[in-house]
Amino acid sequence: MTRVLLRASVAVLLLLATVLVGWRILRPAEVLDTATRPYPLEVVSAPGVTGRINVAPLIIEDRLRVYAAKHQVRADEPIWGKAVYTSRWSLRRWPEQLSGVVAEGATVVSRWSDGAVIALDGRTGKIVWRAGGPAAPDYAGHRTGAAAVWNPPGLRIAAGTVVVTADQTLLGYDVSTGARRWSVTVPAGCADGFTTTGGVYACATGAYDLATGRPAAGWPAGPFTPVGCSVARSNCAGVRDSAGRGWLTGPGTPRRAVALDRADATVAAGTIVSAGDGAVTAATAEGATTWHRPGPARVLGGTSSAVLLLTPEHWLVGVDAATGAERFRYHLAYGREDDRWDIGGLMIAEHYLAIERLREDGPDDPESPLYYYTLDTVLVAAY
Repeated sequence: MTRVLLRASVAVLLLLATVLVGWRILRPAEVLDTATRPYPLEVVSAPGVTGRINVAPLIIEDRLRVYAAKHQVRADEPIWGKAVYTSRWSLRRWPEQLSGVVAEGATVVSRWSDGAVIALDGRTGKIVWRAGGPAAPDYAGHRTGAAAVWNPPGLRIAAGTVVVTADQTLLGYDVSTGARRWSVTVPAGCADGFTTTGGVYACATGAYDLATGRPAAGWPAGPFTPVGCSVARSNCAGVRDSAGRGWLTGPGTPRRAVALDRADATVAAGTIVSAGDGAVTAATAEGATTWHRPGPARVLGGTSSAVLLLTPEHWLVGVDAATGAERFRYHLAYGREDDRWDIGGLMIAEHYLAIERLREDGPDDPESPLYYYTLDTVLVAAY
């Protein structure tokens, strides 16, 4: 009888211990680890591939790499590192999921599935502000997190305003303070829009001033095709309207740009560039050619003064935006890698590029083991 009671007591204790451990692991929690080292200096590396990593970074001021995971946003350094290193800072929340991340300057803004919008100081990892909002989609970054940092659902940024979208609601938050500037109800079909360098949020059914949330004046009829955008479909430099006509979207009302009428034209480094008919051509808004480079290439985007091109053989070529003169050229590969990959996503910063690579002719399912080019499928390159 004593043995039976002893065994029963042990079983109860083990059960209680298991429940306690499970509760401690699964209980709602938020863990913030801040930086203990000084903010790294900006280092401009020589042109070339600097690293190969397994996650997609949001590049902050050419100093930090910020990554997204299902329950965590974190940063590491240096930007030119060959691998992923110990976190400089991190914010982990459970059971909430990280929906997306955007940044302006050193401010990193994260949106979570419970609707929380949390801004972190990228230099220290400390929370700058926290605001409430509508529930957000769950994490959909898959293995690399690229979709969460380079194209986050319902999260845009420009002109000092963070834009959160949910169904037919748009909300604007001040990047510096988190104060809600405005909230407006919009027609259906406006949740997946983009922001412009001129401070407008545009979608299929309209355009809205980021300072006030009111309809923006002087815009053509949508739906629009944005061009010349940074990551997160933000700070787009131009659009094509419903009739296929091109417009530059800087400060003030959109300005007509005939050169953007071409379906293969975009804006890079403030220059209208098209890559068709086996050549790359730059033109003024009125359509006058400013420079011309023979040879097929894809326009990836631009820095403040250079246009980045990718050749069919995966050579990265940087040319002067004003003259078309070549500044650098190198093979976009790590070591002896082959060229059997396609671009999944990318981010262009002032001195660094990150590019997610997908297996050439691979499956469409991101969960497939054959979807990505390799385990460390993200290249980081300098220029």
